[in-house]
Formats: sequence, structure tokens, C-alpha cells
Amino acid sequence: MSARSLVHGHTAGPVLKLDDPLSFWGGFDSASGKVIDRFHPQHGACLSSAIVFIERGRGSSSGASVLAEAIRLGTAPAAIILLDEDAIITTGALVAQMLYGIDCPVVAIRDQTEWQKLSALPRMVVESGAESVVITPQP
Repeated sequence: MSARSLVHGHTAGPVLKLDDPLSFWGGFDSASGKVIDRFHPQHGACLSSAIVFIERGRGSSSGASVLAEAIRLGTAPAAIILLDEDAIITTGALVAQMLYGIDCPVVAIRDQTEWQKLSALPRMVVESGAESVVITPQP
């Protein structure tokens, strides 16, 4: 698999693919874990504990602080799988890992076909480390 670990960690959960990029600043509520951007196709969807597939983030660098707060509160995704590397999402997950000791793995999968295939799975385990990324389907 052509993947790069942006934030290390191990987690499992159901898969949720977002149809459009999301701005965590103004588009996501860290208190509830829900998409609050009323123009987003998944408006109202809860990202908490899901392995979220999103092509890329959208918007303000302040989104890193919103994601870090959601991780602290336990309302964040279990992991974020990107198609394009995103510095804002990566920063939010790294800050939460460093400040709170809570992992939210972030992975960039460089192959769009592979990303699409994985995003269609119902559940998976994500193991994101310094040397490799392993994604295992779950029933």
C-alpha cells in the first residue's frame, strides 16, 4: 500500500467517507463530534469514533485547535485517512497526542483507487507507525 503515516497510533472502528473536504473551524462541532457546516453533504453526521476518509481538509489553520479539542473531549474521529496530506489536520492530531497523550492516527494514502477501495469498507483496524501503515478490514 502506498501510504504515509502523518500521526502514529493504533485504532479500530467503522468507516465514514466524507464526500467533500471539511473545515474543522466552523464546519465541525468539537463538543458533539458532528458536522455542522450546513452546506456539507454529510451535515449532521457524527464523526466520533469513526475512521474518517476525507480527501483533504478545507480552511482555516484554526481548525487544528478544534480537532485537538475534539480529541481531548473524546468526540473526534478514531483516525483520519487522507488522500492529500493536510498540515492543519496533522497539526491538530499531533498537538493532542503531545498535550493529552491521546492518539488519533492520520494517514495519507497516495493512490486514489486504493483510497476509494478502502473507504468503501464497513470497518477497519489502522496501525500507523514510523516504519509502516497497516490497514486491516474487519467484518
